[in-house]
Amino acid sequence: MTLKKVLIAGATGLVGYAAMKHFAGEPGCDVIALSRRRPDETFGARWLALDLTDAAACARLATEFADVTHLVYAALYERPGLVAGWQEEEQIRTNEAMLRNLFGPLEKAAPGLRHVALLQGTKAYGVHVRPLTVPARENRSEMHEQPNFYWNQERYLRAAQAGKAWHWSILRPVLIVGDSVGSAMNVIPALGVYAAMMRRRHGDKSGKTRLDYPGGAGRVAQAVDADLLTRAIAWSGEAETARNEIFNVTNGDVFMWPNVWPAIADALGFAAGEHVPLALDKEIRPREAEWTEICARHGLRSGTVKEFVGLSFEYADYTMGHGRNTPGPAAIVSTIKLMQAGFHEVMDTEAMFRKAFGELQAKRLLPPR
Repeated sequence: MTLKKVLIAGATGLVGYAAMKHFAGEPGCDVIALSRRRPDETFGARWLALDLTDAAACARLATEFADVTHLVYAALYERPGLVAGWQEEEQIRTNEAMLRNLFGPLEKAAPGLRHVALLQGTKAYGVHVRPLTVPARENRSEMHEQPNFYWNQERYLRAAQAGKAWHWSILRPVLIVGDSVGSAMNVIPALGVYAAMMRRRHGDKSGKTRLDYPGGAGRVAQAVDADLLTRAIAWSGEAETARNEIFNVTNGDVFMWPNVWPAIADALGFAAGEHVPLALDKEIRPREAEWTEICARHGLRSGTVKEFVGLSFEYADYTMGHGRNTPGPAAIVSTIKLMQAGFHEVMDTEAMFRKAFGELQAKRLLPPR
């Protein structure tokens, strides 16, 4: 018996892929997954190809949405030159249009709609332009200070919901880590490719190869496992305490890149090396020929560096603070509101990194440990 029908927008992204896996495995739940690229696995969900920037294409698919009860909106448009694009008008305008293009036809076609989950992030607190006010709390957004597509989407959703029976929840994760390929902001493929190339070039046959840390000086930060975040999304779709509310979501602990590096190195089959700064986007991304050789040697099915890593080399450089010689300001958000509302799950961040690398190794997307 179908108890709910979940529509997932952005099924090949970090959050969308995890959500597809979660909801497709939930008893009594039907799943429709939307994305431009076909996911490598659909877990029993029904996948439909859709470019959300195409309003006419969204309207044509509306009949497929008739029984949808929950929308997980995890679609994202990022411009090449990732970080610079975060404040550009085109990026803001396109992301707003994508949500409008999908939600307008969906709301008309799905009278039984009950919940919409929307993703934001710490750019809501201006982390990309200045130090956070620690801890960042949900009532301290920068809606009137920094341009961001978050605000356009949020204003649209609030206006659309007024007087309706359905509700929304907005989730604000920190650094998300998980299983996805070709994403704009997933450090796992980026660091996995970096490690594979370092082994190829500098492998030490006399002992365990060392993997140098390529980032900058550390800062105290937080991360969240994509599967844990998805369980928070699923909770928000059913909990009365989550109706029309905004929640920060993290693993529940903190980390610094240099301090977690030994666990990352070990997950990739290395000992931790020295701090040797390296711009991954500049130095590793162009080396397609080396990656092709590595894939052939290990029987990997990752495709090209561009297909596998997407824009994530640039994101890895940004989040790991490449070029930073002194510790950056702490980037900490409060999850008190989420816990008080009823979601209490936590995860050790080192275990999260090990899990994520292990998933890509098991799928033959990264060389074995």
